Amino acid sequence: MRIAMLAPIAWRTPPRHYGPWERVTSLLTEALVARGIDVTLFATADSRTNGHLRAVAPAGYEEDRSLPAKVWECLHISEVFEHAGDFDLIHNQFDFLPLAWSHLVATPVLTTIHGFSSPDILPVYRKYNGTTYYVAISDADRDPDLDYVATIHHGIDVENFRFVPQPDADGHLLFFGRIHPDKGTHRAIEIARACNRKLVIAGIVQDETYFHDMVKPHIDEKKVQFVGSAGPGVRNALLGGAAALLHPISFSEPFGLSIVEAMACGTPAIAFNRGSMPELIDSGRTGFLVSDVEEAAEAVRKIETIDRRTCREEVRKRFSVERMAGDYIAAYEWILTTHNPRATMHPAGDHRTRLLMEGSW
Repeated sequence: MRIAMLAPIAWRTPPRHYGPWERVTSLLTEALVARGIDVTLFATADSRTNGHLRAVAPAGYEEDRSLPAKVWECLHISEVFEHAGDFDLIHNQFDFLPLAWSHLVATPVLTTIHGFSSPDILPVYRKYNGTTYYVAISDADRDPDLDYVATIHHGIDVENFRFVPQPDADGHLLFFGRIHPDKGTHRAIEIARACNRKLVIAGIVQDETYFHDMVKPHIDEKKVQFVGSAGPGVRNALLGGAAALLHPISFSEPFGLSIVEAMACGTPAIAFNRGSMPELIDSGRTGFLVSDVEEAAEAVRKIETIDRRTCREEVRKRFSVERMAGDYIAAYEWILTTHNPRATMHPAGDHRTRLLMEGSW
């Protein structure tokens, strides 16, 4: 089985700190390679993989702002589809844009939909529904107008997360994620204040105005501490040392990697009950699902009733990278046994394929 894995190029794969799509792409790629599958990772030139790396973009455009994003995205995506015949399947982790190339090649295209950034992109997914293949990352994120091969929850390398049986003595809380209104950083501050606990905030500032107006005025490095973006080197200490992870989201989040990562360290999560949260948190057993700040503060007061080892074991059972890789291999095999290239190709793509086969392109 020869797989072309198309990663995003906002960040390096795997990311140095932030980059959830790139992180999942890397984890899956390495797990597939470990199982003997021939994977070519299409990513930035500074990316790292045990598979074959193919790159046109020198670096992530969020890491090197001199790179025009749309130009390098165009070159990056076209590199995969111009060599589609070298692969049995193209696994698109890049969102909706690569679908525009899918009818021009005979190779099946599987897209992991990492959430819908806006309803405006749905017409693209609808156009290619039935001729390409979709995976949802949670049942909550399935769109009723689309058909899916499967729901496959993200997995993590559990052994890279150190289990911490007891949190730090100060009982502090943690917000771990991008600083953006969707993630509810200001709500985490309100929750910590309501139960008189210290809050540590870790993450990239994605909305400068929101950070300046709603978050920064509360940072005093005593009751509210901001540590910025946290890479793998400090991630374990942050996640494992907290009494609880606060996740007071204001949108229907398709998945929550930080919740799974915190639980792998033994830290329960308290999340607003939206989107995929009920698929990740067993309320009362591995954390709490709440509806507002008041309920969240009450959940903090009960957080010692959660067995941290149970949190760890739940991740090992349900959210391991091995489980994720196995689910994707099953999806690949199903696609490869059912795919009919003639039924999915646009006539222009069929014409190009014929010319390539005749050597006259």
